Amino acid sequence: MERSFLTIAAGENNTAIRALSAPARVEMLKLLCAKGPTNINDIAQALSLPQSTVATGIQILEEAGLVESRLAKARKGNQKICSAVYSEILISFEESAAQRANNIIEVEMPVGLYTSCDVHAPCGLCSSESVIGPLDVPDYFLDPQRMQAGLVWFGRGYVEYKFPNNAKVLNKDIRAIEFSLELSSEVPGTNADWPSDITLWVNGMAIGTWTSPGDYGDKRGAFTPAWWKLEGSQYGTMKTWRISTRGTFIDGVAASNVTLGDLALGQHSSIRLRVGIAENAGHTGGVNIFGRGFGNHGRDIIMRLHV
Repeated sequence: MERSFLTIAAGENNTAIRALSAPARVEMLKLLCAKGPTNINDIAQALSLPQSTVATGIQILEEAGLVESRLAKARKGNQKICSAVYSEILISFEESAAQRANNIIEVEMPVGLYTSCDVHAPCGLCSSESVIGPLDVPDYFLDPQRMQAGLVWFGRGYVEYKFPNNAKVLNKDIRAIEFSLELSSEVPGTNADWPSDITLWVNGMAIGTWTSPGDYGDKRGAFTPAWWKLEGSQYGTMKTWRISTRGTFIDGVAASNVTLGDLALGQHSSIRLRVGIAENAGHTGGVNIFGRGFGNHGRDIIMRLHV
């Protein structure tokens, strides 16, 4: 079936969560995802369940919006054909936007929505449906189709994004700023032992470098589409750079002495984030940036302003 995703915020869609609480109903969804549209009788036979149990389970899944059904002609009367609506369901225990504290402003930037770049092969772009343009042609990185990208990769160079400085718009002081993104090294094919020094710059200042251990292709990423060859980059590691008045930290570990005061955030209506490989990097193993539709997290680049 075509891959489609549902994210359920815990506490906001209890009907769907209750529908998933019975192992038999979960098995029905797994069967429908694997086989496609299937009638009640075939589901019952495949799962060795009473037809009445399947019929009740399907009704509960329909009411939760997880299964769609239609009537079709059978040799005797009509039969009910059932289909799974989603191929993957994620239950999120993060606070919803409405629940988040008023002192956090979050913006999610599509990985293909960079405003400038200088990249070198190997390089390329992918949407969740197909490769975008020719591979290993840096000039194609400026094509408007890049905005559909869920995966961006290059061997050397950078891509730069322009985030809105919403704190300035709201006339609030920034106490800390975070950038979270899923990253890995980049090598033709994959290689788990392929270190790469990946650096982030904010408003032109290098804030910290993380050394990615490798380029991972041992298993398919949780959100990586089935058509993407398994020999290609599948997933990365979610990393968070945090800049405060005390310095810059990567996942809580000190990365540099760059502080908020060094970034002159109050002077600009935008915040420029550059991701790439520094010219003096010790390990020049390239970079994959995973966004929605790829990797293990299914998120684009996230900026959080703590105000």
